[in-house]
Amino acid sequence: MRRLPTLTLFLGLALALGTAAQAQQPRPVTPRGPLEAAELNHIRVFKRASPSVVHITTLAYQRDFFSLNVSEVPRGTGSGFIWDEAGHIVTNFHVIQGANAAKVTLADQSSYEAELVGAFEDRDLAVLRIKAPRDKLAPIPLGASRDLQVGQQVYAIGNPFGLDQTLTTGIVSALNREIESMNRRTIRGAVQTDAAINPGNSGGPLLDSAGRLIGVNTSIYSPSGASAGIGFAIPVDEVNRVVPRLIKDGRFIRPALGVTAGSAQLAQALRLPKGVALVGVSEGGPADRAGLKPFRRDRSGRILAGDVITAVDGQAVADLDDMLTLLENRQVGEKVTLTVWNGGKSRQIAATLGSSD
Repeated sequence: MRRLPTLTLFLGLALALGTAAQAQQPRPVTPRGPLEAAELNHIRVFKRASPSVVHITTLAYQRDFFSLNVSEVPRGTGSGFIWDEAGHIVTNFHVIQGANAAKVTLADQSSYEAELVGAFEDRDLAVLRIKAPRDKLAPIPLGASRDLQVGQQVYAIGNPFGLDQTLTTGIVSALNREIESMNRRTIRGAVQTDAAINPGNSGGPLLDSAGRLIGVNTSIYSPSGASAGIGFAIPVDEVNRVVPRLIKDGRFIRPALGVTAGSAQLAQALRLPKGVALVGVSEGGPADRAGLKPFRRDRSGRILAGDVITAVDGQAVADLDDMLTLLENRQVGEKVTLTVWNGGKSRQIAATLGSSD
């Protein structure tokens, strides 16, 4: 009878050890059903598009203070995507601005030295080229931005904070936004999205639910510098207009009229209509040949009336930026019809576009 407490203690200890041993075993996995349709599409889009997305590292030359040896050091990172099987890579101009060299890392982590093919600062676009085997080059599928609708599902793939091959999702939050390029030119038609875009995403693709390129992620609106749910992308229709010309010519040659525009203060002081008030006309240029005259002063200092371009081919222009945007859609040598205001009267003038060079 006296041994019963000892036996009870032993049995209790054995049970406790058995329970502890059971607790140390891996728990069984709870089976799940099929993935949701939305999840499956996220996976499909990423698998299809991610091989086209690249990581760009820009380099700068650094001279050692003591040995005077020059070396290349990382300067910054960004994103880009494969445009074609010739090795052309599209990214933002501001990603490579000021760099001495750049390195492109593909999705399989192979890296290649890149050369600059061309850049167009006004639209914050640049084209690089790498010499990689064709079987490593997967051009991104191209979509359209003209028929986008607010509420559409979108995906961003890029390298935020250097974390490559990062997928974020969201919707088209708004269309036809205006953002500023690096040289303060207005980029019209930008796509606004709430897909998380952070430093390092610049130059990467914005995709629709079919995995097609619909924009190039270029900037965010954020007081902190991190994603605040308001990001912007250059529309793909603009990209598809600019990039082929950068590949062909190495630069974007804008058709020009050969004029110099007056300031907003001048237009306000003279109570001029909205448009491009001319204060200079290049001798022998398209505008000069068409008979356009600038505002100028006579010998006594009085301002002589000049011309104000108010429309190009029937499309109203409110300022110089408006006119330059319209001219970018034309070709050198193409004829345009200008609506010109002077002294309260308007007239139509035909002009043949020259080159901005």
